[in-house]
Amino acid sequence: MAADPYATLGVSRGASEKDIKSAYRKLAKELHPDRNKDNPRAAERFSDVTRAYDLLSDKDKRAQFDRGEIDADGNPMGFGFGAGGPGAGFGGRGGGQGGFGGGFDNFDAEGIDLGDLFGGIFGGRGGGQGAGMGGGFGGGRGRAAPRGANVQYRLGVSLADAATRAPQRVTLADGKTIDLKLPAGVEDGTQMRLAGKGEPGPGGPGDALVTIHLEPHPFFKRDGDNIRLDLPVSLDEAVNGAKVKVPTVEGAVMLTIAPGSSSGRTLRLKGKGFTRRDGTRGDQLVTLEIVLPEGDEDLARRLEGWRDGRPLRARLGV
Repeated sequence: MAADPYATLGVSRGASEKDIKSAYRKLAKELHPDRNKDNPRAAERFSDVTRAYDLLSDKDKRAQFDRGEIDADGNPMGFGFGAGGPGAGFGGRGGGQGGFGGGFDNFDAEGIDLGDLFGGIFGGRGGGQGAGMGGGFGGGRGRAAPRGANVQYRLGVSLADAATRAPQRVTLADGKTIDLKLPAGVEDGTQMRLAGKGEPGPGGPGDALVTIHLEPHPFFKRDGDNIRLDLPVSLDEAVNGAKVKVPTVEGAVMLTIAPGSSSGRTLRLKGKGFTRRDGTRGDQLVTLEIVLPEGDEDLARRLEGWRDGRPLRARLGV
């Protein structure tokens, strides 16, 4: 049986969701296999803290654990109905008429679906005749054995990779690596489920739940499906026009600046933004930012005596 999840994360039973998440993030960062390639014990602890967080971050599971209904692995606790010994309780090793005074035939006759009645206790997927805990409830309908715990992962993804849906290499708790394909329309907080990549269990492995965190970029900014970029240009490029190299999430491209362009003018690069759910792409919006040279005496001499007489601030009422 796994250790107490509260002790594993180092938090009290009354800890808030925020405290639990903070404790998990700190431990996961410290113990992640990528940072502890030569320390198998760290990988084991990483798996333990992930399993603990998976349970405590689920409000229903946490409440069940606090009430003693499930153990730290998420498996149901024994309830001890009926007499002890083989075949007793919920369809024991004998699989016979144990517990509840010799079987459930009377309940079935009354039309009660035992699978529904006890499904909330045992969880898992519906089984056929004899399925479930130790061969079924005295031959009646049962539930499959519980699956292993889900494992939570937090994956940092660059803005450029998210926009282009570049494959992401993920190292799982067991040390195996996979290439994860990002979904179209990925956003910060998007969660991806990898079926069967969680902890092993009697009813099969659980899943891996990967939460995407989009990392900030030094000069790109996301605007819906578009990407914004402030582009510095010189005075002569703005006045005379120019072809300049502009970075995009897929590499640099050439952009034409028309003569007489002002600061704040926005140019559009089609299809250089984020991939939408329908497979189309947003755009990159490039805003020109004229940067004047500091202390350029030659420029000052050239402009000496020249004044721009346009009422540029008239629309502001001044």
